[in-house]
Amino acid sequence: MEAQLDPMKDDLPLMANTSYMLVKHYILDLDVDFKSKVIEGIIVLFFETGSQYRKTSSTGKDDCQSQFDETCKMRASEPCHIPVKNVGACSSKTEYNDFAVYGKGEDTSDKNGNHSNEEQASGISSSKDCCDTENHGNKDFLLVLDCCDLSVLKVEEVDVAAVSDIEKLTRSANLTDVSKELENLRNQIVHELVTLPADRWKEQLYYFTRCSQAPGCGELLFTTGTWSLEIRKSGIQTPTDFPHAIRIWYKTKPEGRSVTWTTDQSGRPCVYTMGSPINNRALFPCQEPPIALSTWQASVRTAAGFVVLMSGENSAEPVQLQEGILSWYYYVTMPMPASTFTIAVGCWREVKQQSFTAATQADTEFSLPSSQADFRWHEEICGHVEYPCRFQNPAARLQAIIPYRVFAPSCLTERCEEHLLHLIPQCLSAAYTTLGTHPFPRLDVLIVPSNFSSLGMA
Repeated sequence: MEAQLDPMKDDLPLMANTSYMLVKHYILDLDVDFKSKVIEGIIVLFFETGSQYRKTSSTGKDDCQSQFDETCKMRASEPCHIPVKNVGACSSKTEYNDFAVYGKGEDTSDKNGNHSNEEQASGISSSKDCCDTENHGNKDFLLVLDCCDLSVLKVEEVDVAAVSDIEKLTRSANLTDVSKELENLRNQIVHELVTLPADRWKEQLYYFTRCSQAPGCGELLFTTGTWSLEIRKSGIQTPTDFPHAIRIWYKTKPEGRSVTWTTDQSGRPCVYTMGSPINNRALFPCQEPPIALSTWQASVRTAAGFVVLMSGENSAEPVQLQEGILSWYYYVTMPMPASTFTIAVGCWREVKQQSFTAATQADTEFSLPSSQADFRWHEEICGHVEYPCRFQNPAARLQAIIPYRVFAPSCLTERCEEHLLHLIPQCLSAAYTTLGTHPFPRLDVLIVPSNFSSLGMA
């Protein structure tokens, strides 16, 4: 049985097997419904094979087999969600870390139509103890994501090879060779996409979007546990062969612990991510371990009158899809933990005082002493993974005040204009003087409801 944890006292389990499959990019396409207090939609995840698997898969077969035999914990599996009829199912009620495999056996079903592999045990072990199992013959690789308080409806593999002009992306890698197996081709396409150079980030976002809209090419077996979503593809025994682009249909639950449905100071409905105590695992299936740094894109639809704010590098403007429905789009090109994904939807109003802000910004932006200005222009060496870094951009290094917007409930807009607007540029300038270049290109400031958690959108 899974341990009953108190998020306020206990460390949360990091279930995702990031050593074997690592999410590099998320694309979310969501609808926010205040009547049902549910966020529902689709998330597409793009993976790379994890470094731990690449290392262990190069070791000897005998060593790997002995490790597997000694450490795998066998147990009977239980019924789970299955996308099609008459296929094997799996179970979720065991704790583990990184590498999990399932035995395949004959399917049995009860009178209610629930399927399980009751006659076949399942093997599970952590990444520290288990390695390449492709020669073991009867084991399926299990992808594990951090997930809690979500209703997962469907999981499928995405046919990225069906994107019409994908050959433009993969031509240099000779991935159009028709002799290659189609599944291998799909994974190689994803590899080429997630490893594009940083100076091609616009093209990368474009192809991520195109691939996320590609048709499905087969539903995947899945089951949800208290803290995890487990996905497998029958007959796929290693992370290398597992689909590297998958699409998940899901919905949040009103009681989900990653979001708070409440009212703002004007009495209007709103929802925001809490972040604490369980991060975003009740907002979307993700990978929570610190090594899991990813980028993302998100399109969020809601009723007209609501404003969607989100962690993103662009200042989104709404697009009307149909009468009464608006869509907001944000993206991030800096790889960050999934816990930094934030969203706040409400009847916010943007507080503006453009003449004052523009004058302040003009006076402050280039007012640094010459010694400091010279320091800003000095080429800095960054040790992070490759992405469009502002520290390497001379114009960004001289930007004392980054672009910002201020949002508040309607009842507080006048007070914000009177007391807050003139402080923000001073704070941003002081932070720049002390800390240097801001790592992000813009900032949204939101006056949140009084029940907002102190770590809510950190």
